Amino acid sequence: MAFNDYENEDSRIQDKLKQKTWNEIRTNDSWAIFKIMSEFVNGYESMARIGPCVSIFGSARTKPEDKYYLLAEKIAYKISKAGYGVITGGGPGIMEAGNKGAHRGEGTSVGLNIELPFEQHFNPYIDKDKNLNFDYFFVRKVMFVKYSQGFVVMPGGFGTLDELFEAITLIQTKKIGKFPIILVGSSFWAGLIDWVKTVMIEQEKTVSPSDMDLIKIVDTEEEVVEALDNFYKKYNLSPNF
Repeated sequence: MAFNDYENEDSRIQDKLKQKTWNEIRTNDSWAIFKIMSEFVNGYESMARIGPCVSIFGSARTKPEDKYYLLAEKIAYKISKAGYGVITGGGPGIMEAGNKGAHRGEGTSVGLNIELPFEQHFNPYIDKDKNLNFDYFFVRKVMFVKYSQGFVVMPGGFGTLDELFEAITLIQTKKIGKFPIILVGSSFWAGLIDWVKTVMIEQEKTVSPSDMDLIKIVDTEEEVVEALDNFYKKYNLSPNF
């Protein structure tokens, strides 16, 4: 049965459990390793040919007339004109805006799609040879981090926050090298940043104050490109494209 054929998530899970014993469910996990390996191999081979880019994250629900959609498109355009490629999650909303801006700027436009029961479908602005599909979120997330020279994080939901905090954690723990993490939209991010500072840093002391230096908050496309260029000028590096 397809996902939409079930009345709710509980009925889908119950039906799945009825079809197989617990041991069968656990055994099937072993065979999933081969599917995971194939996604990693395909992702590495494809992305290695593309080269490093800047990833743009944000909500799949943002409409084309929304101010953040329009801003994301401008940012991607500016990024491509500055010589950077653009990677998005390949779907609608902010992702579409990012690919659209890169396409309009005649830059590299990459889409890392994920199979979902709703919301996700690839947008028409991805380069035809750079549209990758994934079943596993964690494989897809590795591709974002490994092949990104920077993260531009637009307003979004849980998925956007997941990517943001994953990158901060990996840099904070020195599992990956530092790269620019740019939050766009100071009014959107103000509440979260204030909570991190007042609760996590000052009150509970679960985060180091210096960790806030890992992110930069901006409001315009010019500030995004400036932040990227300033970061890489310190290391005498230039865009890859």
